[in-house]
Amino acid sequence: MTVSSQETHIGGLAVGYLPDRLGAASDFEFEWGGVAFVQRVWETQLPDGAWRVDLQVQAMRGDALTDLDALREFLAEYHERGDDWKPEPAGDDGLASEHEVARFLAPGLAVEVRDPFGRQGIHEVKATAASVVKAP
Repeated sequence: MTVSSQETHIGGLAVGYLPDRLGAASDFEFEWGGVAFVQRVWETQLPDGAWRVDLQVQAMRGDALTDLDALREFLAEYHERGDDWKPEPAGDDGLASEHEVARFLAPGLAVEVRDPFGRQGIHEVKATAASVVKAP
């Protein structure tokens, strides 16, 4: 499903800030490891015709997301990271690594913002992640 890049609600979450340089947006829903995902992906078509992901925001809901440590363990498995993956703290409720920030919003609810190709930069990823709240 293609959506407007101006849309700011994703899976029951309100995103208060998005970078300016985002292409077309598409939404996806899936489940992995007992966690339901609603993901929005913005992509830009490159001159050679290939598409490149500009940014991903995914709302995650599931019983496995009990606290920040459980979120880290879940993401390590989901992204197939080794035991040596040690994200840095991002505020009181988040984890940050080179191209992503995840936040534990409430028991059973988390968000992850990713810039897998470094098109936006970690500053924009952090700003986007910090702006996410549960939608009223």
